[in-house]
Amino acid sequence: MSEFDIYSSKAISKRIVSAGIAKGELPLLSLVMLGVLAGAFIGFGALFYTIIVSDNTLSYAMARILGGLCFSLGLVMVVIAGAELFTGNILITMAWADGKVSFKQLLRNWIVVCISNAAGAAGLALLVFLSGSWDMNGGAIGQTYLEIAISKSIRPFWELFFLGVLCNNLVCLAIWMSFAGRTVLDKCIAVVFPISAFVAAGFEHSIANMYFYSIAGLLKMSGHPLPNNAESISIPGALHNLIPVIMGNVIGGSLLVALIYWIIYRRKRPKFS
Repeated sequence: MSEFDIYSSKAISKRIVSAGIAKGELPLLSLVMLGVLAGAFIGFGALFYTIIVSDNTLSYAMARILGGLCFSLGLVMVVIAGAELFTGNILITMAWADGKVSFKQLLRNWIVVCISNAAGAAGLALLVFLSGSWDMNGGAIGQTYLEIAISKSIRPFWELFFLGVLCNNLVCLAIWMSFAGRTVLDKCIAVVFPISAFVAAGFEHSIANMYFYSIAGLLKMSGHPLPNNAESISIPGALHNLIPVIMGNVIGGSLLVALIYWIIYRRKRPKFS
């Protein structure tokens, strides 16, 4: 085997199913702790992204590209360090379609991991807020957090849904391609380009949004100067975003990645005499 060999798409499908079985059988405490870690990891990516886009000296395209590359840190940490991320775990759909994971196991994983991701993202937001790092660049980073949260709260429901679909199509493809790699470098390269593309395009990632709403809410409560439409930084404003984005993330990963590849590589074909 050459050091440059990667797993084939058919082999990836088997590995994804095996991973789905393992995820479906994880003990609750492990699932919660790994979910909290993933929420924090994605929060670190969102933090890194915000530092870049808060720099007004960068052109729009450069800020989006560099911000996307930096946001990739979150999924790289999930893949390499190991954690349970809701948007990536949508791929368990393939193990369910294969009959290896029950619908109850699938829902248990998604619900527990999503809630745990939210806790991890909010916990990191609290630490970042208490650290005062948001006040760098003359307070521009804190202002950018607020503006990002507001922009996510005022979009129409169906725009958010389809932005969520497109986002998790790319996230799950990044996870899929990372399973092709045999080395850390392989996996990092596989992750970076799809993730940086979805960020640059402005697609919506539910767990990243949980971090943005958490840090923006803390800044609002602290009396930080607020931009226009700051009233949308609220629980109703967050739910207006998160409900359609979570729905879109589920559809984008399950139908457009997991089930398509299951049909191609795992579906039992009829035998003809």
